[in-house]
Amino acid sequence: MSVLPVTRLVIEAFAPGGTPDLANIRSVLTAGSTWTAAWHSLVTATLGTAISLVLGTLFALIVALTDIRAKAALVFCFLLPLMIPPQVTALSWAQLFGPASPLLITLGLAPPLGSPNPIYSPGGIVLLLGIQHAPLVFLAVRAGLRGLPREMIEAARACGAGRLRVMATIVLPMMTPPLVAGGALAFVSAVGNFGIPALLGIPAGYTVLPTLIYQRLASFGPSIISEVAVLSIVVGALAFVGFAVQALVIGKRDYRTVGAPAQALRYALGRWRGPIEALAWAIIVAILVVPLIALVATSLVTAYGVPLTGQTVTLSNYAEVLFRQDSTVRAFRNSFLLAAGTSLFLVAVCVPFAAFVVWRKSRLLDALAMMAELPYALPGIVLGIAAILIFIMPLPVLGISLYNTIWIIFFAYLARFLTLSLRPVVGAVQQVDRALEEAARMTGARYLFRLRTVVFPLLAPAAAAGAILTFMTSFNELTVSALLWSAGNETLGVVVFNLDDSGATVLASAVAAVTVVAIVAIMGGTALLARRLPRGVLPWTD
Repeated sequence: MSVLPVTRLVIEAFAPGGTPDLANIRSVLTAGSTWTAAWHSLVTATLGTAISLVLGTLFALIVALTDIRAKAALVFCFLLPLMIPPQVTALSWAQLFGPASPLLITLGLAPPLGSPNPIYSPGGIVLLLGIQHAPLVFLAVRAGLRGLPREMIEAARACGAGRLRVMATIVLPMMTPPLVAGGALAFVSAVGNFGIPALLGIPAGYTVLPTLIYQRLASFGPSIISEVAVLSIVVGALAFVGFAVQALVIGKRDYRTVGAPAQALRYALGRWRGPIEALAWAIIVAILVVPLIALVATSLVTAYGVPLTGQTVTLSNYAEVLFRQDSTVRAFRNSFLLAAGTSLFLVAVCVPFAAFVVWRKSRLLDALAMMAELPYALPGIVLGIAAILIFIMPLPVLGISLYNTIWIIFFAYLARFLTLSLRPVVGAVQQVDRALEEAARMTGARYLFRLRTVVFPLLAPAAAAGAILTFMTSFNELTVSALLWSAGNETLGVVVFNLDDSGATVLASAVAAVTVVAIVAIMGGTALLARRLPRGVLPWTD
């Protein structure tokens, strides 16, 4: 699931049809459209990462180092944009601006008819990429702040150093590794993001590499698969820049601390607590609540551009997408089955695999565990092309083709989200004493029996947490399925994109609103169960 897709992609790029040929690579790399899209990807990803670093670091400092109230609620809301599909984020912001916004028309704030929507621009793409991936920086920096050597900070303060000086000379320098790691994750995610550049960039004629691949494949089909394979490698190479910069920056200095981290440091804000809390919640309202209100307002009117009044409010859009329209009903069913199937299958695979990797301590097994990270590190559009290359021809011996079926999406999801299920289980295995499993083995219990009666019960909480993360991520996925879907095999992400693209904005908003409600319900439900799960495996719990 990890090595095969990447290997097949490289073979197709350098040896299309099985014959080594560099002419195809030369043709793609000398095309002006390739360099334009690559430059656009680099610019939007870099500027979006800068926004993510500022937002993510600010909230991490507030949550980890201060005594503000309602931290759990603040963390939940700040991480919500990461869990909301990027196409839904783009759609909600598009409904917030422009002359046809039902919310702005209702409030009397809509710009004149014919005015351009400012969100359909490179600046809009940069802003939303920054908001979407700021939680990645937040998670990395918060984890680093929790491990700060408190004694070093207290010694500096005892010597007369003020809070700002401590922050500038100790805290931020010590946070270089998590800052760089979070920035690298945000950059790689921005390079591979399809939903935001597709909804905002395609109407504005602003093409990035993922949308260029999508447009080429949608226009010419599998006949140009070798060309898009080369483009996919270009996307992967651009994403690799983020990890290369991370290795270069961190490798220059030693950031290790001596001893285990002490109790987490807390600054008492005193009279500044109220204003800082107000600032944090004002940012949440601006980047999350207001766009979602605009999305819901659009979903409740009879037509896009109509004000929301007692005469125009309707639930018919929800009835249409939930009960009457075949494609949307099918998309809800397909997304649920794919997400549930992916989660359950990966749990069944990851529990024995994690136990085998950790307890056997083999270099080969460690290498296999690292390879599991590869499909998730690569942009989803690259994995989609690789899946097409693998399954475009019928399977050997069986003679069955998975191309244009839901099974090709299922395979891509298994490869893509393997690491999401594996990481929590590996962490749990490392904390479990093997004595119980060894005792069962010494009494003659066979491996499968030990697995079912000893290993699975011990690892069940971590496996459940991994399954929850996998389900939520795959339920709203678009980047992979945008290239793999076919008639009858639509997913929610594809339906939202297609409805908006065809002009059915109110229906797209209704589907998006239902999706957000489902996400909030799942996150809220799992947050209530967080005490029964391993600490830290659910990122939205503080």
